[in-house]
Amino acid sequence: MTGIPGPIGSPGGGVSTDTSRLASKENLEAAGKRFEAIFVGMMLKSMRAAKLGEGLFDSKAQEQFRDMQDDKLAQSMAAHAPIGIGKAMTEFLARASAASEDSAAKPGSMTP
Repeated sequence: MTGIPGPIGSPGGGVSTDTSRLASKENLEAAGKRFEAIFVGMMLKSMRAAKLGEGLFDSKAQEQFRDMQDDKLAQSMAAHAPIGIGKAMTEFLARASAASEDSAAKPGSMTP
């Protein structure tokens, strides 16, 4: 098994350690929107699971279609009428990233 590169693309077959792209503002905002869509989707799924009885015409196909519709609704709600949890997560990650950059810069900036 020689000469075969790893799936990630590094010569050793390991995982890349370059995390500079993770802290960009665009990536944080996209992660916030995706997180909010997932959160709203879980909330809708939980609300659907709390039904009191079986409907007269319920079927697996209708349930599957309703799940797909709820996923699209959650994505639309996160994009157009966010509830704010994605923004809060984005701000938290931005502060955490800035704090870790500051703490990494302090040891190297010591003056005699």
